[in-house]
Amino acid sequence: MKYLSNKNGFLGIDNKFNFKEKVVVVPFGLEKTVSYGRGTKNGPKEIIKASHQVELYDEELNCEPYKKIGIKTLRPFKIDKNIKKALKKISDINKEILNKKLFSLTLGGEHSITPGCISPFVKKYKKLCLLHFDAHADLRESYNGEKFSHASAIKRCLDYKNVSVISFGIRNISKNEIPFLKKNQSRISIFWAKDKARWNLNKFKKMIKNKNVYLTFDVDGLDSSIMPATGTPEPGGLFWEETLNIIKIATKNSNIVGADINELAPIKGFSSYNFLVAKLVYKIISYKFLFKKL
Repeated sequence: MKYLSNKNGFLGIDNKFNFKEKVVVVPFGLEKTVSYGRGTKNGPKEIIKASHQVELYDEELNCEPYKKIGIKTLRPFKIDKNIKKALKKISDINKEILNKKLFSLTLGGEHSITPGCISPFVKKYKKLCLLHFDAHADLRESYNGEKFSHASAIKRCLDYKNVSVISFGIRNISKNEIPFLKKNQSRISIFWAKDKARWNLNKFKKMIKNKNVYLTFDVDGLDSSIMPATGTPEPGGLFWEETLNIIKIATKNSNIVGADINELAPIKGFSSYNFLVAKLVYKIISYKFLFKKL
């Protein structure tokens, strides 16, 4: 695997700083099936650029997490225009990262990357639970004639029989998705955005206890007032502190094995949205490795 220099990679760490990596950040700006706003192919580049402005010290964890963890960024590479070949590529990359006993965090790109991202995890673990943040259920069999659409991302993940999903923030679902949802209630649990004031996070804690979890985060899961820079923004979503609280519960009670963050469509001149995602990436990595030790 070929990495960017520390200075050019995620967080923009000084090249003089040497560490053995535990985390590999994978830029994967696949944009093939977007159906409204465009620009997700630029997401990884802008997240990495914004990350150079993220403060390395975390006041909650009382340390500079990167020094205890070690984060390397994969050098960007050409992404095949054929979506099946592109998904095979990210699957092979994650397989190599897993074989090296490292933690993979993929920066999308559109949400259609996730079935490819999880492929090696599905093979490694007897059961895999997806912790899914999103405005949309993504349970369509296909969308606009494409089986591997971003609107079918979770449905494609559930094609693997050993995968279950816990979704947070869903507030947009089509009538055609409901029968599949009802038929698979034993594998799909949704914390609907409309019920946010009544969410039972103790129940979530028990649901996720001691499971192997892959975290997939579509940034439109966040409320559109703080995250309009996405192809299909939705009002009524998650805010910063409640998002972090859910992730902390997951990291403290389960084994987070990998992650992806996708669907950032940068808006020129509004770098705060890119910065939000960059800080979220750093928080997820930091919680994964350090929060249980608090």
